[in-house]
Amino acid sequence: MLLTRPGGGTPMLIPAPFRAGGDPCGAGDCFAATAVAALADGLLPEEALQRAVTAAAAFVAAGGAGNPELWETPAVPGPGRGPAADAADAFALAESVRARGGTVVATGGCFDLVHAGHVGLLESARRIGDCLIVCLNSDASVTRRKGAGRPLNPAADRARVLAALGSVDAVVVFEEDTPVPVLERLRPDVWVKGGDYSVQDLPEAEVLRGWGGQAVVLPYLDGRSTTLLARRAADAAAVAVRSGEE
Repeated sequence: MLLTRPGGGTPMLIPAPFRAGGDPCGAGDCFAATAVAALADGLLPEEALQRAVTAAAAFVAAGGAGNPELWETPAVPGPGRGPAADAADAFALAESVRARGGTVVATGGCFDLVHAGHVGLLESARRIGDCLIVCLNSDASVTRRKGAGRPLNPAADRARVLAALGSVDAVVVFEEDTPVPVLERLRPDVWVKGGDYSVQDLPEAEVLRGWGGQAVVLPYLDGRSTTLLARRAADAAAVAVRSGEE
């Protein structure tokens, strides 16, 4: 798909995410319907068309209009369906992994500006088990913890960034000051935090022991934090303003 805009500008090419062989009958209708629904959900045109191209490719790969199951079931649900759907996916995923004898790993935090320290922690956490679920502080929860002016990014954006990482299997947003209530529903086998904590200081540790889970602390990349990034950005902006005035 090629996205162009009135008045010129560089067009945006959106390739299919994979090569799909099969009857293409109905792929255009699938594309159009998915794009319209995505735009109605509030996605940007670029995001809506990326979802639509992926849905059309999956539609063809699954048999196209000749597959009666596709008339009732969306070919690709796609991201951005809202916090409630994402949370349901997280709980269903945990139950599915447990049912087949796998290890459910969870971690949590604000993840306001995802940086190298976060990425390293998430990658390490994912290697511990068979799935990684991130418990994400809601906007109100972040404000209570971090103060006025935080979060810098709303929960929906933070969740989308996390979900796009290959190490993260699901994201669930919680409103409370601690993730204890959501952990009692997820019942992960392992709860992971970064090295700036100690297991003894984690209120979640005692809760996990109730179902035989455990809390672990992984090494954390020093010198990386959202606070430092925000401060650096503010300093750079101040320097730019002073330079413009001079």
